Amino acid sequence: MENKFSNKEEFKNEFKRRIIEKYGRSIEQAHKTEKYMVLGTMIRDFVGVNWKASKETIAQKGQKQMFYFSMEFLIGRLLTNNLMNLGVYDIVKDGLADLGIDINEIEDMESDAGLGNGGLGRLAACFMDSLASLNLPGHGNCIRYEYGLFKQKIVDHEQVEVPDQWLRLGNVWEVRKPKHAVDVKFGGHIEMYMNEHGKTKVNYVPDMIVRAVPYDVPIVGKNTKVTNTLRLWSAEAAEDPCNANDFGQYIADVKAICQNVYPDDSTEEGRKLRIKQEYFFVSAGIAQIVKAHLRVYPSLDNLADKVCIQLNDTHPVLAIPELMRVLMDDYEYEWDDAWGITHNTISYTNHTVLSEALEKWPIPYIQSLLPRIYLIIDEIHHRFEYNLSHVYNRPDIAKNVEILKDGQVHMANLAIVGSHSVNGVAALHTEILKKDVFKDFYAIMPEKFNNKTNGITHRRWLLYSNPQLTKLLHDTIGNRFDEHPEDLIQLMDHVEDKQLQESFMQVKLERKKILADYIKKTLHIDVDIHSIFDVQAKRLHAYKRQLLNVMNIIAEYQHMKADPSYRIYPRTFIFAAKAAPAYLFAKQVIKLINCMADVINNDPEISPYMKVIFIPNYGVSIAEILMNAADVSEQISTAGKEASGTGNMKFMMNGAITLGTMDGANVEIVERVGMENAEIFGLRAEQVDEIVHEKSYNVWDYYHHDEKLKKVIDALVDGTFSEEKEDFRLVYNELMFKNDEYLLLPDFEAYAEAQKHIEARYQDRSGWAKMCLINVAQSGYFSSDRTIQQYADTIWHIQPVDVE
Repeated sequence: MENKFSNKEEFKNEFKRRIIEKYGRSIEQAHKTEKYMVLGTMIRDFVGVNWKASKETIAQKGQKQMFYFSMEFLIGRLLTNNLMNLGVYDIVKDGLADLGIDINEIEDMESDAGLGNGGLGRLAACFMDSLASLNLPGHGNCIRYEYGLFKQKIVDHEQVEVPDQWLRLGNVWEVRKPKHAVDVKFGGHIEMYMNEHGKTKVNYVPDMIVRAVPYDVPIVGKNTKVTNTLRLWSAEAAEDPCNANDFGQYIADVKAICQNVYPDDSTEEGRKLRIKQEYFFVSAGIAQIVKAHLRVYPSLDNLADKVCIQLNDTHPVLAIPELMRVLMDDYEYEWDDAWGITHNTISYTNHTVLSEALEKWPIPYIQSLLPRIYLIIDEIHHRFEYNLSHVYNRPDIAKNVEILKDGQVHMANLAIVGSHSVNGVAALHTEILKKDVFKDFYAIMPEKFNNKTNGITHRRWLLYSNPQLTKLLHDTIGNRFDEHPEDLIQLMDHVEDKQLQESFMQVKLERKKILADYIKKTLHIDVDIHSIFDVQAKRLHAYKRQLLNVMNIIAEYQHMKADPSYRIYPRTFIFAAKAAPAYLFAKQVIKLINCMADVINNDPEISPYMKVIFIPNYGVSIAEILMNAADVSEQISTAGKEASGTGNMKFMMNGAITLGTMDGANVEIVERVGMENAEIFGLRAEQVDEIVHEKSYNVWDYYHHDEKLKKVIDALVDGTFSEEKEDFRLVYNELMFKNDEYLLLPDFEAYAEAQKHIEARYQDRSGWAKMCLINVAQSGYFSSDRTIQQYADTIWHIQPVDVE
């Protein structure tokens, strides 16, 4: 096929022709949704040629491939990204302009794909971009959720969840592949029998069968023909649904599987649905991998040499017993051989040290939903228990490492036992896994543990979302860093340059103006673009401590109200966060921020110095204008609780200063930029450990001994921010009656002090600009290209593909 994007005239002719053929109307009459659909389809068809060539090359050369199993892929909008990666953005932009079409209007037609919730899913998306751009054969495996997490609206100061209908225009990037559909089985019972060779055979009789139909999305790398696949599975009715006497109920059960990312797990029904979701995409993914392998190779003996599967957190851990099931039941492998293949194929990434976030499922749920899988997990458990005594000589640790205990299946333990590699996602996080969370595992199998510090794709988070800064960098150090982000380090030679510092501040001001315009349009609030933009954008969770930020704002507000001679340097505090629908504390913090904003922003004495902004429905597209406008990046989680963070890297790459604790990847950011080019405060992870261990902390001691703190906390329940004094009682109780689990009070003074330093440093314009430029210069290390190269070299052992 000839390239319709090679010049502007060819592009325009093809675009006009397609609109007429598809919609039977001229360009002038076509609606912008139709223009968007046609443009997207044109790009996808153009990419299809490379997609086919990539698959064929991998098969012909017998190359090893990696499959990234993840419950989430927050890929954001793909139109701009794909045009930029293909190098045809300007041709398309100019061609559309000739036809009287503004490309920005077309770009705005695209929804953010509703395939996730937060950092976990955004990381997976960055990894996909890096794999393709580094020519590495690595694909995604996920669910095609019909609705995203939810669309967040703020009504009467509170979060309201409405359906995120991201597929209302369809998804122009996907290709439905019914010929690759597979059946996934649930419920029922197991029949065991002996065959004529005296071998025990298993016959699984399910009571529900669901058809998993793949929708493939091409993942386009930058300046390369290598095109990988993000495979999204959709649940449909099977031809033989089994015991579907009540067809209406069956259809409802099938629909539920792909309806939403993360159904509410506070109910039994919700928890069972999550298990179904997890097994659904894992089982379908494994079936497809096995089938594809057998199209190229005579048997599965070499599966681990040709395929690797990375489990992104515990959600896809059922891949371990499922691969065992397929090998033993469908291909008659003996246990030990099947175990060898499974163990060598699968590796696991841990993303949390919070014990409540390590998945555990009640044994009866797994038994009833997945009876065959449960038998295999039980066998893995017993064999591991035997090895603890006979191989590792450590029966004493059994209680801490067992897969089945206290009536539950411990998914992280299953992941560690069944994988050949276990990695954390930041140096500090991996150390905590080794020394604390999984210390008994580390004692007996240290060779499995390794660190892969997370990264972000600099293509989306710098080159495409911040063209102003990119141009300044190109003018200063050339454009080699487009392909080699580590070359940003060359900027270190220029950070003292006064003219560059001034140009940087101008770029930052331009980005702040873009964000201010968005805030004005969305929230009808005017913000001062010359104020310090202080941003905390991340999921709302107690350990991320949005409340600490709030408490400092309250303290400053109270101080300014009490003393008219005291005024702070103008500040715009920006929050963006979603709270899980059942997480009442988090929802109340959102309400508190919005009520506080209402009071402060409408106070004529205070609002010139302080504005509080809550941007609703935070997602990838909002992040793309928020991150590059920030002066200050709030990364203030309780030390030892945040595994890595990747928002911290995006802010840094766009020249914001980290105001944070020594937690997650903040530690490595500070190692690179130096303590003097960040603002670090508060308890360190080992001090937090000691306080928890010694039980030496009492929240009331702080409350009674610090008048300023007491006034801040009282403001939660004295009607300062709401006429209903009880509105924030839950927040107050969480702090005062749960003994302030995340240690906000011990860190409060240090945080307030750090905010004062920020204020003083910002007023030294040249010094501030230099600090920001050092952050940009040192951010290349945090590119996901580096992370992916490390995975490829030390865990996956995959090689670049050379597509002719």
